[in-house]
Amino acid sequence: MINDSHFSGFVLLGFTGQPQLEMIISGVVFFFYTIALMGNAAIILLSFLDDHLQSPMYFFLRNLAILDLCYTTNIVPQMLVNIWGKDKTITFGGCAFQLFTDMVLCSVECILLAVMSYDRFNAVCKPLHYMTIMNPQLCQGLVAVAWVVGIINCMILSPYAMSLPRCENHHLDHFFCEMSAMIKIACVDTTTMEVTTFAMCLIIVLVPLLLILVSYGFIAIAVLKIKSAAGRQKAFGTCSSHLIVVSIFYGTVIYMYIQPGNSPSQHEGKLLSIFYSIVTPSLNPLI
Repeated sequence: MINDSHFSGFVLLGFTGQPQLEMIISGVVFFFYTIALMGNAAIILLSFLDDHLQSPMYFFLRNLAILDLCYTTNIVPQMLVNIWGKDKTITFGGCAFQLFTDMVLCSVECILLAVMSYDRFNAVCKPLHYMTIMNPQLCQGLVAVAWVVGIINCMILSPYAMSLPRCENHHLDHFFCEMSAMIKIACVDTTTMEVTTFAMCLIIVLVPLLLILVSYGFIAIAVLKIKSAAGRQKAFGTCSSHLIVVSIFYGTVIYMYIQPGNSPSQHEGKLLSIFYSIVTPSLNPLI
């Protein structure tokens, strides 16, 4: 039993009402987490060790792999401990760290995928000037901008969410400290918080997605002008894997967070969260 007068953390309910489903989900999560660890670690090591993989494309892939590795590690260990053990609690500090990290990494990945589309645009549309344009300073600067924007987004929303009054309600209906779940247990009017979160999601998600669509619009025009089938095939191979990753990640995030008045149910939201935070990072290195 939790003494509400002294307990300042949270109880992660997860799927406690469905213990059989919970064990199935934990097995699936552990499987995909193992794949994510091995796949992303392999990309990071190979991109450092192989001299042939020192191009801008592999620099961005290495950064994406680091993001995915941190993203899953931020969520999965605590989730498995809560499912397999009797203690479902997480401290206030642990919850705050998990929420902050989740928001930063998700925001950075949105922007990094847009940066990678710009890299593909230059590789296909400006091949003779590619290495000059995508020089190491620009690549490092673009990644740094992604991190700065992600941290700013987190610093705007996360402290606000953690400071909402909860009237001794410590039960978080999720398997990790996620923004929408934190808002739902507040005992005050959260309209301002919800509008602010929605607006920030529009900026962080839709602006990079628009840049990706514009980049691939120019790429499509350039590919259509290529006369040789081999050249078109090479261009398609360069971009198809990135498009698949973008479609999976953005499709899930948009369905989760950018649906005013039509958000998914709590059960559906938890399953979707598992998909974009655990399954997608394990699929990225395979793709």
